[in-house]
Amino acid sequence: MKISPLEVLRDASIVAGKDLRIEARSKVAINQVLPFVLAVVLLFGFALDAETSLLRRVTSGLFWVTVLFATVIIVQRTFAIERSDGVLDALRLSGLHPAGIFLGKVLSLVAQLIVIEVTLALAVVVFYDVSLSGGALLATTTIAATVGIAAAGALYGPLAAGARHRDTLLPLLLLPVLAPVLLASARAFEVALGRGVGGGWQWAAMLGIFAVVYLTLGVAVWGPLLEDS
Repeated sequence: MKISPLEVLRDASIVAGKDLRIEARSKVAINQVLPFVLAVVLLFGFALDAETSLLRRVTSGLFWVTVLFATVIIVQRTFAIERSDGVLDALRLSGLHPAGIFLGKVLSLVAQLIVIEVTLALAVVVFYDVSLSGGALLATTTIAATVGIAAAGALYGPLAAGARHRDTLLPLLLLPVLAPVLLASARAFEVALGRGVGGGWQWAAMLGIFAVVYLTLGVAVWGPLLEDS
């Protein structure tokens, strides 16, 4: 039975809306992830207080490392809730298309990560005295990297949720996969902020390819993955 792209997008909006309502009630991002992000920024500021120029140089890498750690927290929490409450079983029986479920998960993670990234960017500007420039490259890099990170998180989240040592397994699965995202996004940010060499748009293109690959992979395998989780 064929399903139209519009039906997949409808299913994705249903799943994304459900996940965001759960987040609005549990407030994991606000009560746990945002304080963690701000703590990382402050700790690095205290550690390198006398080296403001060094803080500016490491801003790009620090920004994306913090985003990756925040992603692990959000993904772990999301799939732990779903597994403990039997939501994954309900999704299997819901009649929603697996591709729509996967894309809904991605949309939900993207929305939460955008909130984290905006907060983190404001903290970096305030505490590290960083001047933002290269707006088009920064925005493109952020969008491509966020979609890629969310797609990988939505793909590996259910794998780790069903494992015995899931609290430690997800970082071991997810962080090595996201190493290219960290590299490319940090380099693109350095170019956009005027502290890097070479072309930042090539790095942004690499992030776009990564996002497309993981979106395609997730759409293809999320059906069997959902059945086995």
